Amino acid sequence: MKYNIRGENVEATQAIKDYIEKKVGKLERYFDSPVNSEVHVNLSVHNNESKIEVTIPMKNLLLRAEDNHVDLYAAIDLVVTKLERQIRKHKTRVNRRSRQNGSAPKHAFAEMENEGAATATNAVVTTEPDDEADYSSFEIVRNKRFDLKPMDSEEAILQMDMLGHSFFVYTNSATNDTNVVYKRKDGRYGLIEPN
Repeated sequence: MKYNIRGENVEATQAIKDYIEKKVGKLERYFDSPVNSEVHVNLSVHNNESKIEVTIPMKNLLLRAEDNHVDLYAAIDLVVTKLERQIRKHKTRVNRRSRQNGSAPKHAFAEMENEGAATATNAVVTTEPDDEADYSSFEIVRNKRFDLKPMDSEEAILQMDMLGHSFFVYTNSATNDTNVVYKRKDGRYGLIEPN
């Protein structure tokens, strides 16, 4: 893995970089071969609280986790734990789906992990709460562009849950239309499709 570590209001010292590389590098044990992805790490400190965001884009999988803690090293540990949970969850689902389809489960996951990508191919949008929201202006404060990956609604829900987001935009592989899956307040899922 190649690491891109940046700090905002905090200097990414060599000790911090080494610790991140050591901890995140342990994730490679979940893969059959070395991961050729770039690991994007953003560190920031606001009001004496450290925040770390880690994104690892791969061809069919986008691993992303973030956490806050007063201690930066503890935040790093918490993020790595979240990433491990995402990998195990995804690997279990891929293996289950492969068994249902009759293909070799280890081969299916190994094929996916070998194809690292420099850019994420999934549509993910994060929203940040704004305490002083002025609804009269409707100002767009952030704009993101993504290539939409063809998938079914089940896979989109898996991706959304893995990323911890409340919605996920994707291209429906059956209809080739842009769809949105979202998590409802009752804990179930909704699907938005065009007419």
